[in-house]
Amino acid sequence: MNGTASEASAATKTASDTFSSTQAAKPASKLVQYRRERLGSLSAPSSHDIKSNQQAVWNSSQRLFADNPSDSAAASEDSGEQVHLLRFAWSFWFIHRVPGHKINDYEAAMTKIATFDSVEGFWACYSHLKRADQVPTITDYHMFRAGVRPVWEDPANASGGKWMIRLKKGISPRMWEKLAMAVVGGVFGLADEICGIVLSIRNSEDIISLWNKTALDTKSTLHIRDTMKLVMGLPHACILEYKAHNDSLRDNSSFRNTDIYK
Repeated sequence: MNGTASEASAATKTASDTFSSTQAAKPASKLVQYRRERLGSLSAPSSHDIKSNQQAVWNSSQRLFADNPSDSAAASEDSGEQVHLLRFAWSFWFIHRVPGHKINDYEAAMTKIATFDSVEGFWACYSHLKRADQVPTITDYHMFRAGVRPVWEDPANASGGKWMIRLKKGISPRMWEKLAMAVVGGVFGLADEICGIVLSIRNSEDIISLWNKTALDTKSTLHIRDTMKLVMGLPHACILEYKAHNDSLRDNSSFRNTDIYK
């Protein structure tokens, strides 16, 4: 289905404003039952492993992750210091839907904001994005591997799914930042499985999602869930939800009929 020209125009205008000065679960399928049977046999990566991985990636650029990353990134660029390249390039995307209006062509309504391939580039982009509490509701930020479109139908996403966590208003900005740094820094240790992350800003809650490439790869999928909990500082008993993109296509919904995990 194609979106209207007015929808595309409104999305573009809203995207330009993103820079500052700049439930109930459905019955478990056989796959879900299999995943749940395996929960007890899979162990989460230790916090020591996570910290060691972070240190290896960011040790030489620790100053860039200061309280004021924008100033640090600018200083690095101005002084001609070494650029710390990431393993993959990433892109930020944005979409906003006016309450009461339907978007007929989701992909056409999205706007790519910027692409980066270094630690410095990440902060140059991220530090100029408005925070979750500064943008209108029914807004999504996406950070995806360069070349991967943040839609279910993209070849990199077609066989995958996503983990979701619902957060009270006001909590998501810091959680989103922690997850973004972990993803671009390669902390998950599953380079080809991580497609991207999404921050969905809604009226009564915010939802953070991580998209993985292979929903049927139970071991990797549960490893991603456990690593998310660690890098975001979530309680062990925190509830996360998972949904395969094929199910989202069938339901025409990202957030309904999800499978719930503790």
